[in-house]
Amino acid sequence: MTPRTGILALLLAAAALPAAARPVAPGEDVQAAVAAAAPGEVLDLLPGLHRGPVLLDRAVTLVGRRGAVLEGPEQGSVVTIIAEGAAVRGLVLRGSGSSLDGMDSAVLLRRSATGAVVEGNRMEGNLFGVYVHGAQDAAVRGNTILGRPGGRMSEHGDGVTVWNAPGARAEGNDIRFGRDGIFVKTSKQNTFSGNRFRDLRFGVHYMYTNDSEVSGNASSGNHAGYAIMYSQRLTVRGNLSEGDRDHGLLFNYANGSTITDNWVIGHAAGARQDAAEPVDREHAIPGGSEVTGVAPAKCVFFYNANRNRFAGNRFEGCGIGIHFTAGSEGNEITGNAFIGNRAQVKYVGTRHLDWSRNGRGNYWSDNAAFDLDRDGIADAAYRPNDLVDRVLWTAPRAKLLLNSPAVQVLRWAQSQFPAILPGGVVDSRPLVAPPPPPVVAPDWQP
Repeated sequence: MTPRTGILALLLAAAALPAAARPVAPGEDVQAAVAAAAPGEVLDLLPGLHRGPVLLDRAVTLVGRRGAVLEGPEQGSVVTIIAEGAAVRGLVLRGSGSSLDGMDSAVLLRRSATGAVVEGNRMEGNLFGVYVHGAQDAAVRGNTILGRPGGRMSEHGDGVTVWNAPGARAEGNDIRFGRDGIFVKTSKQNTFSGNRFRDLRFGVHYMYTNDSEVSGNASSGNHAGYAIMYSQRLTVRGNLSEGDRDHGLLFNYANGSTITDNWVIGHAAGARQDAAEPVDREHAIPGGSEVTGVAPAKCVFFYNANRNRFAGNRFEGCGIGIHFTAGSEGNEITGNAFIGNRAQVKYVGTRHLDWSRNGRGNYWSDNAAFDLDRDGIADAAYRPNDLVDRVLWTAPRAKLLLNSPAVQVLRWAQSQFPAILPGGVVDSRPLVAPPPPPVVAPDWQP
C-alpha cells in the first residue's frame, strides 16, 4: 500500500464513524438542542435532571448517560417522535400526563416515526410506557417500564401499546404495573419476544392482529398471561406463565395459529378478585371470574378458537388444565402434558373429540394406564369427563353426593357400558410418560 492510498483509507474509515455526540447539560433547553441538531446527530444528555416535553421532528438520537433524567410536566407525553429513524436510548423518563384519550406516554411514536427505536430506558410512573401509534417497523427493546401501581387497572395505560403498526417489535422489556404489558390492536407482522410481565391485567393482549409472533416471554402474578382475541395465523411459542391468577393462555376467536412449547404453572386453589375493582366489560374474558366469585385458575381456555395446532405444551397445577368450549373446531391437540390439575379437561359440548393424531395423544398424570407392549402409548383410551362431571358443572352443589351409592353405581355403569357415556373429549392414544419440559425463559426471576 502506497502512502497515498493509506491516507485515503484512513479518511474513508474516519468518515464511516458516527459523529461525536453533542453534550446537553442539565438546565439546557433540550428542545432547542433538538432544533439545532442535524439529521443523524446524537444528543448526549449529561447526568442530572432535564426538562421535557421533547418533540423529535428530525432523525436525531437522544442518549442519556447514567443518571440522566428527562422529566415531563405531567401533561402530554415526555417524548413524542414524529421523525423516521429517530431514537431514544438510556434515559430515565417520567412525568407523563394522565389522559388515556391523549395517549400520554413516556415515549409516543406517531405514524410518521417509521423505524424509530426506543431502547434501554427506564420509565417510571407514566400512564403509558411506549405508545406505538402507527409507526411501522418501530423497535422497543430492553426497557424497564414501571407503570402506576394501585388504583383501578382500567384507568391505567399499558407498558407497550401497538396500534396499526406493521412490523413493530417489542423485545427484552421488563414491564410491571399498569393495565396490560403489551396491548396490540388492528396490526400485523409484529413480534413480541423475550419480555417479562408482572402485576398486570394481561401480560400480552392481542386484538384483531394477524400473522405475528409471541415467543420466549415470561408472565407472573398477572390476571392472565397471554390473551389472544380475534386474531389469526399467530405463532405462540416457548412462553412461560407462572402463577397468573385466572388464565395462563386464553384463545378467544383465535384461528389458524400454532401454539407450541409453552409452560403454564397455575394455582390449584384459585383466587378472589378485589371486590372494589369493577369488571372491565369491554375486554371481559368469557369464563372468567366474577367480581366477588372465587374461581380456580385455568391453564388454558379455548373459546370459539378454530383450526389451531396445539403441541408440546405443559400445563400443571391449575384448577382446570384446559377449558374447551363454544364450538371450537378443527384443532389439533397432541403431545401436550397435563400434570396435577384438579380437573384435566372441562369440555362444554356434545360432540366427540379425539385428541390424538397419527398414533400419538397427550400425557395425563391421572391416567393409571398399562403399556404392555412398551411402545409408550397406553393400552386403553383416556376419557377425562363423564356424566357426573356434567352434573357438577351445571349444579355445583351436587358435590355433596359424590360419595353416595347412586353416584358410584352411575360411574360403574359407565365403565361397563361405554355407550352411555356423553359426547366429549377422548384421547385414544394417551402417552404413558410426559414429554420433556419445554425450555422457556431460562433467566426468569419472578
